[in-house]
Amino acid sequence: MTRGEIVAAARGWIGTPYQHQASVKGAGCDCLGLVRGVWRELIGPEPEQVQAYGALWRLAGEGETLATGAARHMIAIEAAQAAEGDVLIFRMYEHAEARHMAILSGPQHMIHAYSGMHVVESALSPWWRRRVAFAFAFPGVR
Repeated sequence: MTRGEIVAAARGWIGTPYQHQASVKGAGCDCLGLVRGVWRELIGPEPEQVQAYGALWRLAGEGETLATGAARHMIAIEAAQAAEGDVLIFRMYEHAEARHMAILSGPQHMIHAYSGMHVVESALSPWWRRRVAFAFAFPGVR
């Protein structure tokens, strides 16, 4: 699997409406659902069942559930080394659990499911860069 294939698969989700806990291209997904859907398209069945999770952003003290799950199946990398096709996980508020994720589509852009809207490709602006907490690579990327 190449980085270009990951980005192409993620771009195929653009326009999918935001729907909490969903992961169906064209019908609805959230940020995790986007990554899950790209995984299914390129790798195969998901490696584990996703437990129900809340939509709240401020969940301090619960641990890094999203990053811990990603680390079980993806390769942790330094955020500064992330390249197109890698997954970024963001901490939206200081001292809160990292709760949002995106797939890098280039050095300055990302694809993510935007709450209240749909899957979009947007700039990886300084505002977003400051919030990157973790980065992961899909397994088997060349």
